[in-house]
Amino acid sequence: MNNKYPKLFLEINDSEYIFVIGNKNEDNKFKIIHKSIVKIRGIENSRITDFDLVFNTIKKNIFLIEEKFNFIFKDIVLIINNFRCSFISLSGFQKLNGSQILKENITYILNSIKSNLNETENKKTILHIFNSKYYLDQKKIENLPIGLFGDFYSHELSFCLINNNDYQNLKNIFNKCNVRIKKILLKSFVEGANISNSNRETDSFFQIKINENKSQIFFFENDSLISQQNFDFGSNLIIKDISKVTSMHEDIVKKIVNNVDLTQDLSKNELIEKSFFDNQNYIKIKKKLIFEIAEARINELLEKIATKNINISGLLKKNSLSFLIINDRSHLKCFEHIYSTFFKKNNLPFHFKDTVKTDDLMSSVNQIVHYGWKKEAIPVTHQKKSILARFFELLFK
Repeated sequence: MNNKYPKLFLEINDSEYIFVIGNKNEDNKFKIIHKSIVKIRGIENSRITDFDLVFNTIKKNIFLIEEKFNFIFKDIVLIINNFRCSFISLSGFQKLNGSQILKENITYILNSIKSNLNETENKKTILHIFNSKYYLDQKKIENLPIGLFGDFYSHELSFCLINNNDYQNLKNIFNKCNVRIKKILLKSFVEGANISNSNRETDSFFQIKINENKSQIFFFENDSLISQQNFDFGSNLIIKDISKVTSMHEDIVKKIVNNVDLTQDLSKNELIEKSFFDNQNYIKIKKKLIFEIAEARINELLEKIATKNINISGLLKKNSLSFLIINDRSHLKCFEHIYSTFFKKNNLPFHFKDTVKTDDLMSSVNQIVHYGWKKEAIPVTHQKKSILARFFELLFK
């Protein structure tokens, strides 16, 4: 990657296209020099529903950026967050009988894993491959053990996959724009890499993100993205529930949540002030009641995402740290005690976390594209590729 020229990135999420231009500054650090945000169009329910609308929106904005910088972009890095992705972990092994592990042993195992993947996931395209676990003689080891002696070697890969049709649609859109897709990154992978880089001693963790109408949980284990799940509900569910039970308009409920300190220590008879109702009929509602409704709904929401989620609950037992992101700051300020109590009650270590800033996110993206990730099976580097990297490229590209 030539650092003299600007780089084009595009994040596609549930509500926006975020076009970013970045480059290295004088200190050789990545810097955003342009950002434009456009409302999402032509994508609904995690799939492209209007090809021409998506194409025209993207092409128009790339053209405007090219005019501004007087530069024609030949490739682009995509960061996606709203397409249907699946995750699968597959293992291969070989008996060594006291012999040395050679590259041929690794090739044999990788061919075995590839064969299994082609049989079970032939309608999907690989986005990411992670070297998640190595075992030599039933003992977990940190690095690829080429050159070591042993009796039995097992190698586990974790795959992130995207539906073939979604992949082809994206590819065709950018082909029509005369821009090559350099790499597609799942946003949760980038966010996980960002957390790992910021917390050197933490390589296994959950991130739970609660937006207004969407929620997400993902699990990083040994610096590898193992699992992700999206949900079609968010913090607005609490607002709707309070509105339904109390017969207050949702706008009034939002004003109350934004301005009233709702804690567990509320007196039983303390009422919501009349000033919140403006010209609407005043309803005598106890603050304690609003707190109790919110508490019940937040607990239910977190149970569905985590503790009673059959896809996640088994992983939670590993006592990994959880990072909790609540995008609505007023919601968090009002109900922080409820969220904290839930995690403490379930003996789950956690930290509240802010949403990753665009600058930090794109810096991590650039780092991954430029140098690869320590657990990626196909690293991208400027240096001559290792034997293992060439194996993976030949087998999975």
